[in-house]
Amino acid sequence: MSFPTSVNDQITDAVTQSNVKVLGESPAMAMGSLYQTASHSTGILFQNAVSSQQQQNTLAQAAANMGVMQIYSVDTMADAAGTEKVSQAGIADNLTSLMTVLQSFQSR
Repeated sequence: MSFPTSVNDQITDAVTQSNVKVLGESPAMAMGSLYQTASHSTGILFQNAVSSQQQQNTLAQAAANMGVMQIYSVDTMADAAGTEKVSQAGIADNLTSLMTVLQSFQSR
């Protein structure tokens, strides 16, 4: 059990004033911390948006480049064969060559 002791009034006033100062400043400190956190998060959000746009531009450029490369790499013979298939102009030639091969087998 503790005995009541007398404390100097100046000491109690100093302790009370420092406690009041901490309690009085805490809402302002909390709001300052909140504002700093919100602004930092917003900055990261914009950085991520810019990075995403840059990556999308790079992908679009690569896709366009691949499309152009595919267009330029198409073989002219493949074009001719495709045109022949579409127009069906080579059917008579195919039948003639088949008949020639069959006749060569029969003559043996």
